This record gives sequence, C-alpha cells and structure tokens, in this order.
Amino acid sequence: MSETDRPDTAPARRHSELTPRSSTAPAPTPRPPAPRVHWSKKRGVLGVVAAFAAIGFVAVSAGPTGMALAAADDDAPASVSLYASSIVDAQSLVVAGEESTDAVDLDRDGYQVYVTPTPTPTPEPVAAAASAATVLYYSGGGSPAEWMAAAGIPESDWGYVDYIVGRESGWNPNATNRSSGACGLVQALPCSKVPGNGYDPVDNLRWANGYAVGRYGSWAGAYNFWINNHWW
Repeated sequence: MSETDRPDTAPARRHSELTPRSSTAPAPTPRPPAPRVHWSKKRGVLGVVAAFAAIGFVAVSAGPTGMALAAADDDAPASVSLYASSIVDAQSLVVAGEESTDAVDLDRDGYQVYVTPTPTPTPEPVAAAASAATVLYYSGGGSPAEWMAAAGIPESDWGYVDYIVGRESGWNPNATNRSSGACGLVQALPCSKVPGNGYDPVDNLRWANGYAVGRYGSWAGAYNFWINNHWW
C-alpha cells in the first residue's frame, strides 16, 4: 500500500504506551502489626522448655550411674543359704597336695555303713538240761519174771533172756554204758530206740524181744550169737 493509500489517522497505541510510567515504584501495602504475646503464655513456654532441659540433664547425669548399678547387680552373687553351702561341701572333696584342683565327687551308691553286729549271747545248755530231765530212771519194784511176762516173752525163752540180761546189766533197769550210752536191762543202743522209756524194764524187754526175733530169728539164736561173740 502506498503512503497515499494509508489513512490519515494513526493506529491506536497500546495502553501501556499511553499510560505514563512513574519514576518511582508504588509503595507496598503495609502488613497488619503482629499480635502481642501476653506474658502468661511466654511463661508457660519457658516452663515447658525448662522442664525438658532438666529431664535431659538428669538423664545424662544418671545414665552412667544407672548402668553401673545394673552391672553391679548382674555381677553380685546370688544369695546362698548356710544349708546350700554345707551341701556343696558335703558333696565334693578337694584332695590337698595334688596339682589338680578339681573336686572329687563322692559316690553315694558305693558308700556302705558298717554297723557293729550285736554279739550273739551264748546259749544256755537248755538242750542238755532237757535231755537229762527226760532220763527217767526206774524206781518201781518187780522181778525179772514179772517183767518178762509183762513184755510178752514166752516162758520157754526166759532162760536165754536171763543169760543175756545177766551179762549185759545184771538185771539193773538203770544200768548205763558211759562210753556208748547204751541203757537198760539189755543195754539198748542207742537208748532212744526203745519206745517209751529205755530205763523201764518192761519197755526195755519188749523192745529186746522184737530185736532178738527180728535179727537172730529167736532168743535161742541170739543166745548162740552172744556165746560166740560176747555181744549181741
């Protein structure tokens, strides 16, 4: 476009170009004044701060002491009663003079207690007294014929019986051989073989009758044996 074609009026300028700039910046808007803290609130804040400071000081000061006390408590030995200490001494034995200091445990299972036996009292000779008391010597009367008849010996054998008894005891019912213990009219050996009482003449002859018949077959056989051997 040519200059003739331009309009006569100039284009409108921007508002910033039209408005004159001030030489100084505009003053800032003033802030409202800070509220005044009352003295009571300040004292509360200071009290809290002082309390925390005091707690920190106490913690720093008491920390090592508390740890020392705790360590001392850990190192302190447990209380031991007199009974417990005596039990320990009784269960172990330290042998003096040896290089080893280990305790030797005493084995209770192998421990034996020796009890002194009570001496056995010497028994009184009761048996001898009883045996002596059982010896009942004959004190009754009678004759050889009465005794042989009472013993059941046939009268035909009385001669053989008289010969043997006369040699053995002399018809003494209480005759006793001191060396062998044979007793009675026929000197029964041992005397306990005679049922009843060996010193009773009837009991003695009754036993002798069975002995003569059983061993020699008859009183005659017993007589012949005695003649040849001087015993029967």
